[in-house]
Amino acid sequence: MKRDIYSQLLIWKNSPRRKPLILRGARQTGKTYILQEFGKKEFDNVLYFNFEEDTRLDSLFSQSLDPKNIISNLSLHSKKKILPERHLIIFDEIQVSNSALNCLKYFQEKAPEYYIAAAGSLLGIKLSSPKSFPVGKVNFLDLLPMTFYEFLEGMGEGALREYLENPDQVQPLPEAFHLELTDLLRKYYFCGGMPEAVQCMADGNSVQEVRTIHKEILISYALDFAKHAHSSDIPKLSQIWDSIVVQLARENKKFMFSAIRKSARARDYENAITWLEDAGLILRVFCANTPKQPLAAYLQKNIFKIYMLDVGLLGAMADQGGEILVRGEQIFHEFGGAFTENYAAQQMRAIFGPGLQYWKNRNGKAEVDFLFETKEGIFPLEVKAGINLKSKSLQFFSTKFNPSQIFRTSLRNLHKDGPLCNIPLYCLESLPRIVTQSSL
Repeated sequence: MKRDIYSQLLIWKNSPRRKPLILRGARQTGKTYILQEFGKKEFDNVLYFNFEEDTRLDSLFSQSLDPKNIISNLSLHSKKKILPERHLIIFDEIQVSNSALNCLKYFQEKAPEYYIAAAGSLLGIKLSSPKSFPVGKVNFLDLLPMTFYEFLEGMGEGALREYLENPDQVQPLPEAFHLELTDLLRKYYFCGGMPEAVQCMADGNSVQEVRTIHKEILISYALDFAKHAHSSDIPKLSQIWDSIVVQLARENKKFMFSAIRKSARARDYENAITWLEDAGLILRVFCANTPKQPLAAYLQKNIFKIYMLDVGLLGAMADQGGEILVRGEQIFHEFGGAFTENYAAQQMRAIFGPGLQYWKNRNGKAEVDFLFETKEGIFPLEVKAGINLKSKSLQFFSTKFNPSQIFRTSLRNLHKDGPLCNIPLYCLESLPRIVTQSSL
């Protein structure tokens, strides 16, 4: 599967400030695959070490963290000579070994000629622990589920992706392309962006087989709760995890602790939410009631929404069957538009990074699904599941703050009407380019 992160790996390889790389991401997002593919294509050889599969590896780091000794031990263990500059060393599931994590500091300081890439399913959890890793000695990249544009590539529709990525101007797409992309979006809502599920669908397997893959991934996440979380947090993790579908089905999708249990308090669950966030399993979108720069300064940390990392996994959690694919636009409206909002959150995370925001006025009568920031300014984005559109909150925001442009994403075709630009849901990844085009 072709992944967009490949270009970032190339930048890392050629950077004059290159350090050992840590690739973070949830389980089953394809970290091992992309690192091995990158190594095969860009280096003479790949040395792969998995700390979870080979429990003896940790002992190679126990006596000394000096890079020369580590390289000597790894060469002897793998029976392969490791060459600087020419070989890529992959440390997989590195969170299992504190010593291996700490040795990366010394490679950066004493042996920068070696190319090292580390990955792990729960690295975000490990690195959030005190004294777990020396700050400033590594480069970071995050691997997320495949975006819709990556899904198009995976489904053999790369030409459509290229077409969407290069809009000459903001104008409606030909109806034939619009309908075809809407149909592909419907499939993405069901399949999501987990690489194994996308490959299964691309190979022409049944939707039941795709859903089986989703269920297996969800089981692996639940097992991680039991295996890696603090014992006191395990019940809370499960309660939060199991409540996500219910929370998103509500008209007001603000996360409510009372939906977990009546007596639940935020301070009792914050560690568990942070664990899920650090593991890459959820996306948290915080409320901001003032669209000023920097947005992070105006967040209300106690008011937020929680979405799943992947819309396909959300469908599996909700026991959504494959028959939904033959029911026209119904999949876009499921659970009060929750799938569409989750889809939008997933794409926005890929575009703008973590720390997503939405806007709500102080009396709670108007709400816009996302705020985003580009070099042109701060803008609102309203998410609609269908084509029958009412935008009272968006218009309220426009009147109150007078942004130069306002944006809505829906099933309607690309269209600009004064300051309002409607972006098709399937074109959401092109949002930064459309903002620039719209401002010309």
